[in-house]
Amino acid sequence: MAGAGDEAVKLLGMWASPFVLRVQLALRLKGVSYEYVEEDLKNKSELLLKSNPVHNRVPVLIHGGKPVCESSVILQYIDEAFAGVGPPLLPADPHDRAVARFWAAYIEDTLLKASSQASRGKTEEEKAEGKKQAAAAVVTLEGALRECSKGKAFFGGDSPGYVDIVLGGLLPWALAGDRLTGATTFDPATTPLLAAWADSFGGLEAVEAVMPDVGKLVEFAMAMYARAAAEAAGKTD
Repeated sequence: MAGAGDEAVKLLGMWASPFVLRVQLALRLKGVSYEYVEEDLKNKSELLLKSNPVHNRVPVLIHGGKPVCESSVILQYIDEAFAGVGPPLLPADPHDRAVARFWAAYIEDTLLKASSQASRGKTEEEKAEGKKQAAAAVVTLEGALRECSKGKAFFGGDSPGYVDIVLGGLLPWALAGDRLTGATTFDPATTPLLAAWADSFGGLEAVEAVMPDVGKLVEFAMAMYARAAAEAAGKTD
């Protein structure tokens, strides 16, 4: 894997974070060498607190001693800072770049928020509405994939790009959610392009190298739900 001169690249992360996974995917797909540092979010390191003093959270990319925070910002930084390394994440054409940024924002602002509501809603009605909105967002992304891919395998065309990485970071959690609920997020019957995309993207060697184990994510999610339920019960006692 290549780097940029002698400037070391370090990634502060947490194994279950889809936002950290996005950065790992970008670095791997670009072929950038990096050191991964797992953070204990209950006992955050001084390096993390110093590197991201505003939010105190992962991911943080440290390149040449300088920190970059927030996954979407980091992805664009990687594309620019390592422009001569590996394939570009964003298209060269300004309009195509704008379209890619639009769909990445849609995933963040619509799909992710709806999915969060579906799993963490305070009432069954809120959860049901979240599931409905998430399902509608997936159908919309099916159309986006058709438009952006131009008949190729990925949003980025022949190779995965910015939108693939943003959505790909959520893929293990989507699979974990499917196991927990018995649903199918990317259903071949209703969203065949996304179902094929998930298989193609997940099967890439660079992607497989950093994807978290879905079974471990299921256990992690169940533990989170149990803690939340215990806290809620404690508040009503």
